[in-house]
Amino acid sequence: MSDHKEHIVILPFLALGHMIPFIALAKKIQEKTNYKITIVSTPLNVKYLRSTIAKDSTNSNNISLVSLPYNSSEHGLPPNTENTEALPLKHMVTICNSTLSLKEPLQKLILEIIEKDGKPPLCIVSDTFMGFASEVARSCGTFNVSFTTAGAYGTAAYVSLWLNLPHLLAIDGVFKMPGFDDSCCFFSVDQLHPFMKLANGDDPWSKVLKSLLLPSFDSIGFLCNSVEDIEPMGVKAIENLTKLPVWCIGPLLPKCMLKKSEKDSIFESRSGKDPIFESRNGKDPISESRIGKDSIFEPRSGKDSIFESRSGKDSIFESRSDKDSIFESRIGKEHGLSPEECISWLNEHPERSVLYISFGSQNTISTSQMMALAMGLEESERPFIWVVRPPIGFDIKGEFRSEWLPKGFQERVSKSKKGLLVKSWAPQLQILSHSSTGAFLTHCGWNSVLESLSQGVPIISWPLAGEQAFNSKMLMEEMGVCVELTKWYSSDVDKEDVKKVVETVLGESGKGKEMKEKANKIGMCIRDAVKEEGDFKEEICHLKKEFGRVEDLSEIAALPPRGKGLSETTFYLLKIGKCHLKKEFGTF
Repeated sequence: MSDHKEHIVILPFLALGHMIPFIALAKKIQEKTNYKITIVSTPLNVKYLRSTIAKDSTNSNNISLVSLPYNSSEHGLPPNTENTEALPLKHMVTICNSTLSLKEPLQKLILEIIEKDGKPPLCIVSDTFMGFASEVARSCGTFNVSFTTAGAYGTAAYVSLWLNLPHLLAIDGVFKMPGFDDSCCFFSVDQLHPFMKLANGDDPWSKVLKSLLLPSFDSIGFLCNSVEDIEPMGVKAIENLTKLPVWCIGPLLPKCMLKKSEKDSIFESRSGKDPIFESRNGKDPISESRIGKDSIFEPRSGKDSIFESRSGKDSIFESRSDKDSIFESRIGKEHGLSPEECISWLNEHPERSVLYISFGSQNTISTSQMMALAMGLEESERPFIWVVRPPIGFDIKGEFRSEWLPKGFQERVSKSKKGLLVKSWAPQLQILSHSSTGAFLTHCGWNSVLESLSQGVPIISWPLAGEQAFNSKMLMEEMGVCVELTKWYSSDVDKEDVKKVVETVLGESGKGKEMKEKANKIGMCIRDAVKEEGDFKEEICHLKKEFGRVEDLSEIAALPPRGKGLSETTFYLLKIGKCHLKKEFGTF
């Protein structure tokens, strides 16, 4: 039998943007509990993740990686294709479908763990897109917890759209999204990705996403890489949609990005009124959020998490040092330009003057869009760092050619020190945390959004896929920290629009100043979410009061969510923590 008290199995989706927060979650759990953590993926992804985790040997002693059998060619994918990075759009449905082949191997692995440990794992934590883990967990006598690596608002809108297809009932191009408060939140067909507009239930995307997402509703709850105070509407929408408890466990960011920033004091609101959390109905969503409720992962409540030890350590994992952690890639990629070179370049520019541009790990834009973006940037005369990749129609991993940019562009911006072009990968964490960075032009992937807002950096959005347009909508309408430049790969982009938006967001007055103030407030809110938490044993007192002497916690495991007046925390402890509680505190 294993020497470890408990064992948690973690199953991310086959995409780098999903693996980053899963690794962070694994390290957080392991550091705070010393539980054994097994991260499960396909062979090439495991090899890829191993090199990332190995960089932090101090926090990975109890984290292991296990490969499940997977052959991309058997699914009609190019050879050695095991994640979505650089995968052409035509293959995305195929790789999503292929994940269903991991169900039986996962079940076999869980049974092997049971034989070795003498008991089932404490739980499985699976990506929302790997919903089949709920059935596997149930068949093996344990539980599955769904983890959405996106924000709450984006997750709720994306899942609701694909499962309910509400756009088919649109009136004058506007529709209500199931789960959201339809008295104040409306969605437009124009905001939807072309694939979403065409969705009717019989199309390939509708079929595959329903098969992946719907089973996640059979989990015992949703973990969300977010902070409830910054998007209470999204948290409530997930609850309404899934009828399950939602625990915001974010921000899953390196500790070095969560320290108090110089920017905290630069843009303090002078009015005493916090402008960022005013909803359109005049109420303060913070006061409307579930602050008064017990939530096992909420630092505001003073309750310790089942995944937290009582040692008083910080709740976000530490690398060997702050310097080491901020100068390392979070996913094991080699930078196109060293962090030191980027920092040196940034040091030559004034505070909040530089625009950082990146479209994520698997996205790029069209040749015409790239040309217009370059011309608009040059005419704005604002300094920028741009992560460039070959445009649509070319190998995204291939060499970048100067012909995709205006003639002489790279030479001019380099000579004037107005622009820095980075090929392939940039040290994003270092750039966003630098005081010279004033705005971020991004595809609005949630990892990038959290990284940007944690540093008080406002956003220029250019959604390209997934839930990104919903993230953009929320950042504009609910937070007021974003201006949308355009959407998708096929849109027309004008250099004048680029120039106007860049000048607005980087401006020192008007809308630009207002966005900076709001982004700075949200940054402080995100960093304040990482607090020392209270004593886990307080929850044991709650359990005693509600149930008295309980001989067999497994009897309570069958209760429905929120059953018999249970608080969210108590219910979660009963459902997932029965083994932990009985071993740690005995019968009570």
